Amino acid sequence: MFKTSHHTQHLLLLLLLIHHLQLSKASTFIYKGCSTTTSTTSSDPSSSFHTNLNSLLSSMANSASQSSYNTFSSNSSTSSSPLFGLYQCRGDLSNPDCFNCISSAIAQLALLCSPDALGATIQLDGCYLRYESDPSFIGTLDTTLVYKKCSDSLSSDGDFFRRRDDVLGDLENGVGFRVSSSGSVEGFAQCLGDLRADDCGKCLAEAVGKLKNACGAAVAADVFLAQCYASYWAAGYYPLSSSAKGARDDDDIGRTVAIIVGALAGVAVVVVFLSFLRKAMSY
Repeated sequence: MFKTSHHTQHLLLLLLLIHHLQLSKASTFIYKGCSTTTSTTSSDPSSSFHTNLNSLLSSMANSASQSSYNTFSSNSSTSSSPLFGLYQCRGDLSNPDCFNCISSAIAQLALLCSPDALGATIQLDGCYLRYESDPSFIGTLDTTLVYKKCSDSLSSDGDFFRRRDDVLGDLENGVGFRVSSSGSVEGFAQCLGDLRADDCGKCLAEAVGKLKNACGAAVAADVFLAQCYASYWAAGYYPLSSSAKGARDDDDIGRTVAIIVGALAGVAVVVVFLSFLRKAMSY
């Protein structure tokens, strides 16, 4: 039987660590929301609020390795600080990718919101996570515009508009996660899993309408409502520019998060690499 040396084993470990530390596109930051209301027991890290929050986030991460969507609640009958949450991954992500995305969302949220916030939301390219102290947000239709992004590049080509409208019309009639394409135009859309089919249709219709009205002749656009999103782009045109509502601040936040996470990843790689060299030189 083939046996690897300790030198080779440590090298493989290093390569695997580097691979897992690489941020995938699915973990790219889109937007966040942090409640300004904080727990009254924020000074105590062992309080029921923090215990419930840690348990909730842990349950979400564990569930994401098996399911692309789930809702959770803390034990409100025995806790003075109940919390309610949900997560959802984009429909084309595998379970391992969903787990990685939600894990990244939790890590980024810890950098972006106060640990004492009674509610928080984060949207990454491939997943969404939210928790609140009030469960009324689950299953209640909300078409509030949260974020939009339109490309600087515009089109005056009549065929492009026909293709775009074909794609958006198809997306508007979808339920759950839907991908569509027509000629050189592609797109996808998704509702949160807590919405009924008719409410999902209403949300997507609103999102498609905002895409057309807010982004006009843009060759690529994203619109995120509170409970659904829709995107389209001309083939070969991606990512979108940063000239849209909320884009500048959120892009700055995204870059900051990427720098911090990247720095932490770099430190971890250096530590393992030095350990690898030390062990390798001992042989």
